[in-house]
Amino acid sequence: MPPPILLTVDDDPEVSRSLARDLRQKYGEEYRIRRAESGSAALDAIKELKLRDEQVALLLADHRMPEMTGVEFLEQARHFYPKARRVLLTAYADTDAAIAAINRADVHYYLLKPWDPPEEKLYPVLDDLLEDWKTYDRIKSAEGVRIVGHRWSAPSHAVKDFLIRNQVPFTWLEIEREAEADRLLAAHGADAEHLPLVITESGDALQGPSPVDVADALGLSSRPSLPFYDLIVIGGGPAGLGAAVYGASEGLRTVLVEREAIGGQAGQSSRIENYLGFPSGIAGGDLARRADTQARRFGAEMLLTSEVAGLEVCGSARVVRLANGEELSASAVLLTTGVAYRRLDAPGVEELTGAGVYYGATTADAQACQNEDVYIVGGANSAGQAAVYLSRTARSVTILVRGPNLERSMSHYLIQQIEGLPNVHVRANSELVGAGGEGHLQWLRIADRTTRAEEEVDAGWLFVFIGAAPCTDWLSKDVMRDENGFVLTGPDLLVDGALPADWPRERQPYFLETSVPGVFAAGDVRNQSVKRVASAVGEGAMAVTLVHRYLELL
Repeated sequence: MPPPILLTVDDDPEVSRSLARDLRQKYGEEYRIRRAESGSAALDAIKELKLRDEQVALLLADHRMPEMTGVEFLEQARHFYPKARRVLLTAYADTDAAIAAINRADVHYYLLKPWDPPEEKLYPVLDDLLEDWKTYDRIKSAEGVRIVGHRWSAPSHAVKDFLIRNQVPFTWLEIEREAEADRLLAAHGADAEHLPLVITESGDALQGPSPVDVADALGLSSRPSLPFYDLIVIGGGPAGLGAAVYGASEGLRTVLVEREAIGGQAGQSSRIENYLGFPSGIAGGDLARRADTQARRFGAEMLLTSEVAGLEVCGSARVVRLANGEELSASAVLLTTGVAYRRLDAPGVEELTGAGVYYGATTADAQACQNEDVYIVGGANSAGQAAVYLSRTARSVTILVRGPNLERSMSHYLIQQIEGLPNVHVRANSELVGAGGEGHLQWLRIADRTTRAEEEVDAGWLFVFIGAAPCTDWLSKDVMRDENGFVLTGPDLLVDGALPADWPRERQPYFLETSVPGVFAAGDVRNQSVKRVASAVGEGAMAVTLVHRYLELL
């Protein structure tokens, strides 16, 4: 297959040649550089490339062009190459248009003219964008791991979701839809009653494996390399990743332990648009991948698919006990286990979880529900982000909200986006009271909370985002929590201005320190934390500063 293409569009011949020259100098060995001098000519080229099944990695268009602006070109080109990275080249006076283009044409970035020197103002941006594109392309074109499953098989969905969240390339083969799936089942002596069938790149077959089994077979699981660490971070969400980056970069021997996938709940977000420094937004998985790479570059260790079962104090050491019987020891521990979506308590929902009912939404879900009717329960940002993302492929998306509107729980920018999507509908004062179907979700029963009238609707897809519960059941009573299970830290440990009777230090607890000295908590798991990605990352970084202060007194 020929190298992928970087296509530039600018009506100024001199600028067009200059841009192509700079791209060729940096990327000429890995990509083909194509240029066009009008939006219409570029669009014709895009159509021709699509017919020839060519790969296009990047589209870079000037905004001010006659007949067709750069925004109009990128908006139309997106339909032919939706995963190509889209960049708008603008003058300073056009920044308002560039910002508007982020929503209209889903532009990934905008660059200001002039971009000289390219080593500072062009290449770093394009390096990041092309790395994102290569990550997607690597997953899409994977030929190694193959999964034979069924769309309504909960175990199949669990394995697929696990690999997607860990950004492991695989090929999905669905029985009853693809002949190759039946051939693989027969070749490995497997049956359709015990799905999924996972075939590794080396040819080993796993019948009905759990995500942990798959992780072991693919070498995702790892073991600690040191007998003792300065800092153990439990949880790989934004707070944990922030702590891993800052801890390792400041010389602490740091290990991060994650049960499922790097990124936590934020890693499942289709797009985070209010995180500082990403004006066009960033997918949660991409943010997690970047942070993971950054932490590893500084020397942090990552123990994936490792579940923590207990935490003990042994003198000055803090010992973390894993579910597999292993133990990790460190001077300090940071709890960043985050939260999990609460289960929806309505008849029929639990039985259909994984077979039409899902908690959170992945990129695979968006493709699977193409041209179908989708329902979402929840009114916070995670529900809004999922609605916007699923609307790209679904025929319709209906958001069920218990309250009178979205304003009380969802960010303004998301509400504006939803209002501009013709296939997304908000059903206020509504409550899901039942679900059913033969083998998979086929209908929902919805009640009007004002009139109590009930309606049954046809539905094959339900995504649930109804608040969250902290992942703290494994902690002992020594780590104080509130009535909902969130960890108490710093000032929240005081009762009428007094410390707990069993607090063993003369000093007061540090701001993020729990009732056990040397054990800290950050992010969503902490009582009264701000449930935002930026605040979680900030708390993770702050916790490292407090860990340093704690270590100085040992």
